[in-house]
Amino acid sequence: MISMVGIIMSELNFYSSRSNQVIQNDQQAINAAYQVADFALEGRDQRDQKRVLPFEEIDQFSLKGLGGIRIPKRYGGAFVSNKTLAHVFRILNKADSSVGQIPQNQISLLNLIDIMGTESQKQFIFNEILSGKRLANGGPERNSKDSKTLNTRLTVQNDQYFLDGEKFYSTGSIFAHWLAIKAIHPEGHVVLVIVDRYSDGIEVINNWNGFGQRTTASGTVKLNHVKVDPNLIFDERILTRTATYRGAYSQLMQVAIDVGIAEAAFADLLSAVRKARPIIDANVEKARQEPYTLQETGKLNILLDAAILLLDEAAEYLDELDQVDRVTEQQTAKASILVAEAKVYANDAALQISEKLLELGGSRASLSQFNLDQHWRNARVHTLHDPVRWKIHAIGNYYLNGVFPARHAWI
Repeated sequence: MISMVGIIMSELNFYSSRSNQVIQNDQQAINAAYQVADFALEGRDQRDQKRVLPFEEIDQFSLKGLGGIRIPKRYGGAFVSNKTLAHVFRILNKADSSVGQIPQNQISLLNLIDIMGTESQKQFIFNEILSGKRLANGGPERNSKDSKTLNTRLTVQNDQYFLDGEKFYSTGSIFAHWLAIKAIHPEGHVVLVIVDRYSDGIEVINNWNGFGQRTTASGTVKLNHVKVDPNLIFDERILTRTATYRGAYSQLMQVAIDVGIAEAAFADLLSAVRKARPIIDANVEKARQEPYTLQETGKLNILLDAAILLLDEAAEYLDELDQVDRVTEQQTAKASILVAEAKVYANDAALQISEKLLELGGSRASLSQFNLDQHWRNARVHTLHDPVRWKIHAIGNYYLNGVFPARHAWI
C-alpha cells in the first residue's frame, strides 16, 4: 500500500516540475490572482465538505508567480504595492479562504528574511521562491503559557546544528518545500531557522480538525534531531534593533482574508435572498422586496464597503512607508493602528454578513448541498487568530493616552 507521505511527495514533485511565471508588475499580480481564484472556486465546496487538501490550487498560486510578488525588485521580484497585495488576498479569499490563508505566512516570512537576512541568505531564499518553491511556518506550540513561548531548541553537536521540538498551527506546511521554525538558540535568544521540508527527522501531520478553514493543513510539525544548515539561521534580535512595520504588514493580510470572506458571504447573501420566499406577513411577492430584508442588506453593504475602504487606507499608508529609508516609532505605531482599525471592521463584516446570509436566506440556505455555512465557519475560525477586543483596546489607548501598540506580528 502506498503511504500518504508518498502520495503527498509525488504530488508535490509533479506540481513542482512545471515551470512557473515571474510576475513583473501590479496588474499582472491582480490578473494572476483572478486566474487562481477562478480555479480554486470550482472545487471549493467539495474540498471543504470532504476536507480535501488543495494541492493543485496552491501549486497554481506558485505557477502563476504569486509567491514572489513582494520580493524586492533588486532580487528579481515585482515588489507590488501593499494595496495590490491586499487586493490579491481579497480576491483569493473571496474564492476560497482556506486557499487564500495558506500563502500569507510565506509573504510575511519573506518580509522578515528581507529585514534579518544577509545578502547571500536573501539571494538564496528569494531565488527559491521565484523558481516556484514554497515556504511555510512551523507555527506556535501547544500547551505553552502563550503563543510566544518556545520549547523548540537549536543545539550544537560536533560543530553541527540540530533542531528538536514540535509545532502546531503550521498552516500550509504540507504544501511547502521549506519550513521556517522558531527556536531557542544555544545562547538563549530566539532564531528563525529555515529547513528543507523533506529533511530527515521532519514529520508533517495533517491533524488540523477545526470546523472552519478546514483545508489549510494547519496541523503538526515534529522535529526530531533535524540537521540544520548554519547559513539558514536568522537572528530575531535584529527585528528589535530598529523600528519596522512588520506587525502591520503581517496583519494587513489577515484583514484582507476577513474582507475576502465577507465579500464571498455578501455575494451569496444576494443570491440566496433572490431565491428565498417572502414572509407571509410582508405582503410582497418576493423576499427581496421585504422592507426589513432591504434594511439589513443595506447595512451589511455599508459595513463591507467601510471594511474595504479602511483596508485600502491602511495599505496606502504602508506604501508611503515603503518609500522611507528609515521609519520612526511614530510611523510604525500609526501603521499598526490603521491596520487594527481595518481589522475591527473586517472582523465584523465577515461574521455579521456570513450569519445574516443564513438568516435572510431562510431555511433553504441551511441545506448542506449549498454549503453556505462555510463562510461563517471560516470567518469565526480565522478571526480567532488576532482578537479584535485587543485591537480596540490598542486603538483607544493610542488616541486617548498616546500609548504606542506592542511591536509584534499580531498588531
